[in-house]
Amino acid sequence: MEGENKKRVLLPRYQQMAVEIAERIADQRYKVGEKIHARSTLASNFNVSPETARKAINVLVDLEIMEVRHGSGAYVLSREKARAYFEQYQDVQTVQEIKNDIQENINNQRQELDTMSKLLNQLLTQTKRVHNAAPFVPYELTLTKEAAHLENTINDLNIWHETGATIVAIQQKEELLLSPGPYAKICAGDTLFFVGNELGLQRMQHLFYPND
Repeated sequence: MEGENKKRVLLPRYQQMAVEIAERIADQRYKVGEKIHARSTLASNFNVSPETARKAINVLVDLEIMEVRHGSGAYVLSREKARAYFEQYQDVQTVQEIKNDIQENINNQRQELDTMSKLLNQLLTQTKRVHNAAPFVPYELTLTKEAAHLENTINDLNIWHETGATIVAIQQKEELLLSPGPYAKICAGDTLFFVGNELGLQRMQHLFYPND
């Protein structure tokens, strides 16, 4: 309930009162031709001042929803115009609620992105610490069709001398080849598992993707 109140368009109190009276006319709680209570009674019923009640009646008179007969009082003139006025107000409310929902979603997304960014930074920091503390935790590098040196063996590429990294396993489709020998062939789709320092990781990436 509290969230709904925050979303509502904040009209002046006399306009809110005019809308509420129009709703009652549209619902036939006030019928066409019926005399509306005196301003003092209306003010009391809606918990507003007599001046606010007067302004509300004036709005409805201007919209030809009610009419004032001099010396007699205010009367309901048109249920159709009352319904149109109330529905127009409801449409404004709906548009405002959609706008507020969009803004709320944008704010939530910003907060989520900030949180994800912080978590990613923490993860990267932790990953570096793990590799510094335990250099034998393997890195992974998956080779696409765009990778260089495909269909060559580990021996052909002289990987350890070129990068300082040691390949400890190759995932080839459904098969995991542990401790591959120098003649293991490297193909597109393979995932290389290797150990080394961060410089070795950079050199491995440059070896297979020299243009990135």
